[in-house]
Amino acid sequence: MALMKAFSATTTIDATCEAVWAVLTDAPAYASWNTTVTRVDGRIAQNEKITVHAKISSGRAFPVEVTTFDAPRRMVWTGGMPLGLFKGERSFELAAAPGGGVTFSLREEFTGLLAPLIGKSMPDLQPAFDEFAACLKARAEGS
Repeated sequence: MALMKAFSATTTIDATCEAVWAVLTDAPAYASWNTTVTRVDGRIAQNEKITVHAKISSGRAFPVEVTTFDAPRRMVWTGGMPLGLFKGERSFELAAAPGGGVTFSLREEFTGLLAPLIGKSMPDLQPAFDEFAACLKARAEGS
């Protein structure tokens, strides 16, 4: 299955992996720090289903499943259509930064038979990814 589109953002955060992880996994608090969503419903934990309400697609909800939950290092949210027709996989990764702090990486890849068709109507998500990383950094650093 060919990769259709991918978006990513990386930033260095002056905090511990545990502190950043605590922000990333607190679903009810998302709207208080993350300007790219109006809310996240559900519990962010292994095999849990959550629903993301993104500002870029007002009125639409994105149901995803937490398919990887390796605290406090890596988490993957997976959603899409049945039979693998269209799949989005968003990964969140935290690693110790060389000079201290945390390197945070966010990436989403879209694949599937319908990916080329759906991709044509998909907005450019890069600004939202950059915004998410900046918001996470600000929240985790306490500013």
